[in-house]
Amino acid sequence: MSIKKQFIKTKPVCKVTFSVEAKEANIASVVGDFNNWNPAEGGLSKLKNGTFKGVFDLPKDASYEFKYVIDGDFVNEPESDSFIWNDFAGTENGVLTV
Repeated sequence: MSIKKQFIKTKPVCKVTFSVEAKEANIASVVGDFNNWNPAEGGLSKLKNGTFKGVFDLPKDASYEFKYVIDGDFVNEPESDSFIWNDFAGTENGVLTV
């Protein structure tokens, strides 16, 4: 799993690449504050090596709670910038700061 950030000097956005290895999975997405926790808006594409990957333009100077959804299971990104407890979910969410 990994997160790559590319700041765009000419725009107030950061291109964020989410990658998660899930060879046995059929579907994966990233959900969070930036897409209203909607898996349909955070779909990741499966590569031949079994990694799911997607690039999203996120407004910079902000922090977002997020998780991966892999075949219906919510999974944290171990390389998140930090973690925060979420009472609604009853667990921690990863935090992405851009």
